[in-house]
Amino acid sequence: MRHRRRGRKLGRNPNHQRALLRSLASALILTERDAEDDPNTPKVKGRIVTTLPKAKEVRPLVERCITIARRALPQQEAADELKTEAPRNSDKWRAWRHGDRWQAWTRAVAPVLAARRRVLRLLGNKQAMQIVFDDLAPRFADRPGGYTRIMQLAKARRGDAGAQAILEFVGVRDRVRKRAEKPAFEAEPEEETQEPAAEEAAAEEAAAEQAGSEEAAPPAAGAPPPDEAK
Repeated sequence: MRHRRRGRKLGRNPNHQRALLRSLASALILTERDAEDDPNTPKVKGRIVTTLPKAKEVRPLVERCITIARRALPQQEAADELKTEAPRNSDKWRAWRHGDRWQAWTRAVAPVLAARRRVLRLLGNKQAMQIVFDDLAPRFADRPGGYTRIMQLAKARRGDAGAQAILEFVGVRDRVRKRAEKPAFEAEPEEETQEPAAEEAAAEEAAAEQAGSEEAAPPAAGAPPPDEAK
């Protein structure tokens, strides 16, 4: 029984399983190399196609290596400030080598060297280790995890019908989500509608004004006064 045993066996013994994961992790990282003159140029940078269980197993290994390199960036920057640009074995380089700045540089670069050895032990490939520290770590300096994504393919693998998936680095082919614009309708003229009570009040006021104007009007010339007409 496999109580408290993490991970998938992938149909291999432990040594073969570790070798497989190192190979897949190095293959993914090496797709980021500059292979202009290399006959084995990767088809797509930062992407490999493998089976879904293998992609799920190799993803933590890749992200662990990038996290180790990303945490060593401050020490690398401090060491670069203390490093000299003079050619090796020159007079200026020898003065730096026997001075106090060299001692400070060795103390600053020691954690970076330990991190590089640790990543090299995990990957087993020196070129992949250099790509992790030189390219991937500065790219994901402001990202606290989640450097890769897995996308399952709809088409199964020929032969054994295994579920295939794409394992790639994020930040290159990210899906941009745009919110749909709210439709704008033309404003229709509002009809002036009055309440019935307001209409009745306005009609009464108009009738009262008309009656008052008739009473205040003077009698016409030659017309008998109101009392005589009665």
